[in-house]
Amino acid sequence: MNTEQSRAVALAFVEHFSAGRAGEALDLLADDVVWWVAGHADQFPLAGSYRKAELPKLFQWIGAALPEGVRVDVLGVTAEQARVALEVEARGTTARGGDYHNRIHFLFEVRAEKIIQVREYLDTQHAFQKLVAPA
Repeated sequence: MNTEQSRAVALAFVEHFSAGRAGEALDLLADDVVWWVAGHADQFPLAGSYRKAELPKLFQWIGAALPEGVRVDVLGVTAEQARVALEVEARGTTARGGDYHNRIHFLFEVRAEKIIQVREYLDTQHAFQKLVAPA
């Protein structure tokens, strides 16, 4: 794949996810995808690696934590061949009525029009406080 194709796949994933089309987003992931979320699992329970079969449950959890959805705006894109780096701003209203606003860096790796690896770097403290910690 060339750079523009990889870029298009990564941006399509974010567009589908932001629009609440989890099924279409998941269709862009390879069966052997590994999705890694920054942080230490003992401090941020969403941290760690996920396989494709685990992602629907994670996406459902996010949907419950942000029941009105999450708006993801792309702030910047850098792409080279199979690697696409996206800086995004994610916003939503939490189930408790608070504001969630996080800047996230994603590094996607794309092969044969499917995402094979994602590394997600985010403000884990903010995500924990807004989405995980008891009220």
